[in-house]
Amino acid sequence: MVKVIYEIVEHDGGWAYRVNGVYSEAFPSHDMARKAAERAAMEQHVPGNTTAISWEDREYRWHQELSSGEDRPETEVNG
Repeated sequence: MVKVIYEIVEHDGGWAYRVNGVYSEAFPSHDMARKAAERAAMEQHVPGNTTAISWEDREYRWHQELSSGEDRPETEVNG
């Protein structure tokens, strides 16, 4: 099973969460960034329909995949 780790870090004059080297938008506080990361992590657990997805890796390359609605990753929020 894939594990997605959300890290809370200082970024762009505020706080953000980072996943695989990719940053979220900046939030004014650590608490706001953590809450946003927790929401995003929870959404990872929600099953859905099989669908095409696109995602960006840490080298800024975009990938296209078919994702099963039942294939949900394990998540963790650190920081």
